[in-house]
Amino acid sequence: HVRTVPVGKEWKVLCCAKILNYSEKQKDLILQSEIVGIACKKKIVLMPGVNVCEWELCCNGVHCWSPENPALYFLKTFLLDDNVPVDDLTERIGFRTISVDGEKILLNGKQIFPMGFNRHEDHELYGCAIPLEIMRLDLAMMKSMHANAIRTCHYPNDERFLDLCDEEGFLVWEENHARGLNLEKMKHPRFREQCVACNEEMVTQHYNHPCIFVWGILNECESAMEEGAVMYREQFEQLRRLDSTRPVTFASCRHQKDLCQGMVDIAGWNIYPLWYHDRPVRETLDELIAVQEPAGMKGKPLIISEFGAGGIPGYHDPVRRAKWSEERQADILDKQLTVILNHPRVGGAFIWQFCDVRVDEAFAITRPRCINDKGVVDGLRRPKLACEVVRKHFAAKK
Repeated sequence: HVRTVPVGKEWKVLCCAKILNYSEKQKDLILQSEIVGIACKKKIVLMPGVNVCEWELCCNGVHCWSPENPALYFLKTFLLDDNVPVDDLTERIGFRTISVDGEKILLNGKQIFPMGFNRHEDHELYGCAIPLEIMRLDLAMMKSMHANAIRTCHYPNDERFLDLCDEEGFLVWEENHARGLNLEKMKHPRFREQCVACNEEMVTQHYNHPCIFVWGILNECESAMEEGAVMYREQFEQLRRLDSTRPVTFASCRHQKDLCQGMVDIAGWNIYPLWYHDRPVRETLDELIAVQEPAGMKGKPLIISEFGAGGIPGYHDPVRRAKWSEERQADILDKQLTVILNHPRVGGAFIWQFCDVRVDEAFAITRPRCINDKGVVDGLRRPKLACEVVRKHFAAKK
């Protein structure tokens, strides 16, 4: 794992590696690590089994990673035995810091406003086995709408996709694989251990991606009951042990009662005004804030982690503008974005969602064709009318 820390005009590169000595004997080796022409060389003693080695380098003249300038650098590390390389590892890193200051999210000490899409790994032709070319297309289409952020709903994403986000300068909210579970399902005897394993794999494997600015867990699970809140707390504590450099969050839909707002660094809320109910967007958002501020959200950044509306691709109704038409979807997103992007309390926004995705037949009554049609593009990435609405609002915010 690599952590970058600014010290004056320089950056410290703090490195930590687990090295497995398969032999039954002690090995005396040299560890050599280098980045931007700066090298560190130290003697290490590897006992049989797993060894933890730490070292640091100091660099200057490097560029900070940011959405505007996603500068990346290669950190190359070698194990030498009598000056002969016996193992090596190259990691690509970015120099950047993430922090929270009151209601602000800071990247390299400057406030950012993450805005973009929830994105499922799904495609009408390829399913979840998405080719690299489609990943590139997805990011290009999002960038054409002036998005700068992606939420990986609702599971850790393909390493190649995160590599592309590093390269293209997208901010990523990555979260574990548990969503929409009631308390009965959360009390399943395997639930805790599976979440622990998923969290550990997610953080340890993706720690070095500069694009990831926040870790998330348990989308829309039972956060309004004490037993569920205990499980949220356990997982937040685990994430902080694994990575103390990034904030933690989750997306809640328990609008009237949520017991976990005091546990997060960034609050995340899913709301669907004008789609699942007819109350105005501003009224819905203001009521949510009024209820949740005293429940632990006060003084923290607020991201609206889901909002949107359904639109069946190709179904047009320019006169009635009925629900499920592309026109109605565009109208609702226009009203939602007008309020959410300009509300003084909101610090980030993720539209639900980028592309239409398949769903289980259990949702057939509320998801026509067994498809979640809230994408601004369809399953083949063909744009709906909503794309132009999003492009207009994101451009204005940017």
